[in-house]
Amino acid sequence: MSKVTCDLTISVDGYVAGPDQRPDQPLGANGERLHRWMFEEADRHAESLEKITAAGAFVMGRNMFASGRGDWDPNWTGWWGDEPPYHAPVFVLTHYPRETITMRGGTTFSFVTDGIESALARARRAADGRDVAICGGAQTVNQYLAAGHIDELRLHIAPMVLGAGERLFTGVGDIGLEPVAVSGTSLVTHVTYRIPDPPHPVNRPG
Repeated sequence: MSKVTCDLTISVDGYVAGPDQRPDQPLGANGERLHRWMFEEADRHAESLEKITAAGAFVMGRNMFASGRGDWDPNWTGWWGDEPPYHAPVFVLTHYPRETITMRGGTTFSFVTDGIESALARARRAADGRDVAICGGAQTVNQYLAAGHIDELRLHIAPMVLGAGERLFTGVGDIGLEPVAVSGTSLVTHVTYRIPDPPHPVNRPG
């Protein structure tokens, strides 16, 4: 049975990006250090890396696709170059419409302006029975956690403290996390949680 998953690398104090995010520093101050495990120990974490991009469709927030707000830069096609790692449909949450972008390797970026429920429904249809992954950033994941839509949360915990930035679990309400797998090295601890019971949706202002 297909499920909704989420993979995030976080600091031990719960941040997925540091403060002062900007185009030349998309993960904020010191945020790139969170992901050392992906590059310095890629062979030791092959299974975890495969799972991150194994879904049939993906959902991400605008800030994960591009920095800044307002109207789109029509020349911007993401942080990943001509061939992003997804190789599947990606649905980007935004308030600003944009035509779908087709990239090399099978990745398409479609821009969703009518909220998280619509984005998830479109991703489920596109996944055609495979899992759907909620990519990030933290605000997007927190909305899906609060709404009870994530079945499996896979955290990759880097042994560092960021102190500020974009934080996971803000405003998600009382959710249950059942640990089902733990592994790691000196650079990261992988913890897989099942979310057994949907939380009560959190009422958000506006």
